[in-house]
Amino acid sequence: MIQHLEREAMPSSQQSELPVLDFQTIEFYVGNAKQAALYYNKLFGFDIVAYRGPETGHRDSCSYVLRQNNIQFVMTGALQPDHPVAQHVHQHGDGVKDIGFAVSDLNQTIELASRRGAVVTHSAASLADEGGVVHKATIATYGDTTHTFFECEGYHGVCEPGFEPRHLPANPVGLQRVDHIVGNVEKGRMEHWVRFYENVFGFRVFRSFDQSDISTQYSSLVSKVMSNASGTIKLPINEPAEGVWKSQIQEYLDFYGSPGVQHIAISTHNIIETVDALRANGVDFMTVPQTYYDSIAERVGEIREPLQALADLGILIDRDEEGYLLQIFTQPVQDRPTFFFEIIQRAGSEGFGKGNFKALFEAIERDQARRGNV
Repeated sequence: MIQHLEREAMPSSQQSELPVLDFQTIEFYVGNAKQAALYYNKLFGFDIVAYRGPETGHRDSCSYVLRQNNIQFVMTGALQPDHPVAQHVHQHGDGVKDIGFAVSDLNQTIELASRRGAVVTHSAASLADEGGVVHKATIATYGDTTHTFFECEGYHGVCEPGFEPRHLPANPVGLQRVDHIVGNVEKGRMEHWVRFYENVFGFRVFRSFDQSDISTQYSSLVSKVMSNASGTIKLPINEPAEGVWKSQIQEYLDFYGSPGVQHIAISTHNIIETVDALRANGVDFMTVPQTYYDSIAERVGEIREPLQALADLGILIDRDEEGYLLQIFTQPVQDRPTFFFEIIQRAGSEGFGKGNFKALFEAIERDQARRGNV
């Protein structure tokens, strides 16, 4: 159900940034919004804080708002089989539909984005209730994925107009904020979307990884990380590269049916406590051989966390010139081998675990082989 709404972004050597501040709301389209909301409530520690559906006058779909510290997810499901949400889920399975951004000036944002080549899928609208006014508009990006811009300054409601409060608290697991969101695109299309974020958003290439960085003896990919100047928004873009086996990116594209969001990385202040809690809740993680830890001290040097605790949980470690980071990746969180999460703790490093790529990709390849997708 790819909308084919893209058009080439207008070239510019140095575009000014759109006035985007940070990630706002990540919306998932799912087969059953109530069950998805409870899944993230019970396993990932998100409070359910708001609801929209037939009881609130919204007749064709229902949505649950989940929140943990600075992270806000919305789970949206259709109530009729011909609804666009139902069609999206039929094509792609459960996954991220919209990456939302907080902006300081919606009119300026959408006018600049449109002038620079973005396709506006939902024009600027103002929604009001007793909590105030929210201004929003949406543009297309890769595949069926969209970006919604939210201007919410001064709004005091629970989420946005149309939602009513719900209160189902969770046992929090220490997830703090969205660190970065990774998109997978077809082979040969990464540079197109790099130009899109450069020319429409005014973002820059923060990191770049080629096949020599991200490969094993069987598969590889290439990636570029787009970022705003402040570093609050980072959007890596991956495309598959040639290999003996099918790239994990190609497996994603085959099962998702188009480009889309591969994973969301979420930061924590204490990855040992967070991962321990997630595992206790039933979250499954990718595994690496214990031999990964045999020479880790020589590779990364001294760290504050106890190495044995990291090894027991399967947490990966990497260091660069700025510091080190700790990271771990969940298994796909739906039946299709598509979307998953990364849990990350940064200790100075602003990298993406380049030293862990080989171990991570070998773990993914083992899972691909078990699924028969090599």
